Amino acid sequence: MVSLKSEKDIKMLRISGRILRKVLSNLVENTKEGVSLRALDTLARELFRGTDAKPAFLGYRPAGNPNSYPAAICTSLNSTVVHGLPLKRVLKKGDVLKIDVGANYKGFYTDAAITIGIGAISPRAQKLIKATSNALLNGISEAKPGNYIGDISYAIEKTARDSGFSVIRDLTGHGVGFYLHEEPNIPNFGRRGEGMRLEPGMVLAIEPMFGAGSGRIIQKADGSFAAQAGGLTAHFDHTVLITKKGNEILTSDAL
Repeated sequence: MVSLKSEKDIKMLRISGRILRKVLSNLVENTKEGVSLRALDTLARELFRGTDAKPAFLGYRPAGNPNSYPAAICTSLNSTVVHGLPLKRVLKKGDVLKIDVGANYKGFYTDAAITIGIGAISPRAQKLIKATSNALLNGISEAKPGNYIGDISYAIEKTARDSGFSVIRDLTGHGVGFYLHEEPNIPNFGRRGEGMRLEPGMVLAIEPMFGAGSGRIIQKADGSFAAQAGGLTAHFDHTVLITKKGNEILTSDAL
């Protein structure tokens, strides 16, 4: 069941989103060649300690999973799409890094992600990152009352197709707010007018994920998801509130 958020809930989610975008913006500023993924995770923990929020991913355990997530952020490199662990790996020129962060402010959750090129990256990588970023904006433009989940999905898929990239079909966006993952799922492919109708009070994590290859993925031993045949991937995410007149991006300044 989809949970609609009240005005009181929305005020709390705005604070959560504000904290999250500050944390993510600071991480982006410190992401550069020679920095380790573990150092970024340490920084994220320090940044959250200076707020009234907690890192939502730390200790998170999805239903049916025996292990909880051991880090504050997800750092997914190159062919890895999401859920990459921030290990000792040091960033080097040409890497494509996805940073995914969640904030838990007094039980109110927001979610955001960005893809960053490290140093000089290939033209193909630049195009992939730009296309995925555009897909997020195009998907958000369809997130308004009276539209459908399928309208968001179609806009994202069309951006991938027009740019010559593949949608990662087995991973989706989702509802968010009272929990880190809520209904509905938001596929990154679909048809206009299909799926659940959008209404004010819905809060959605819209997150296009594109691959330079086929879009097929595998789950690795560490729980992360990566392109099956290798190749670069990109991921962007915003937490979006459906309002009476359109939408409000609760994590807007982060990306």
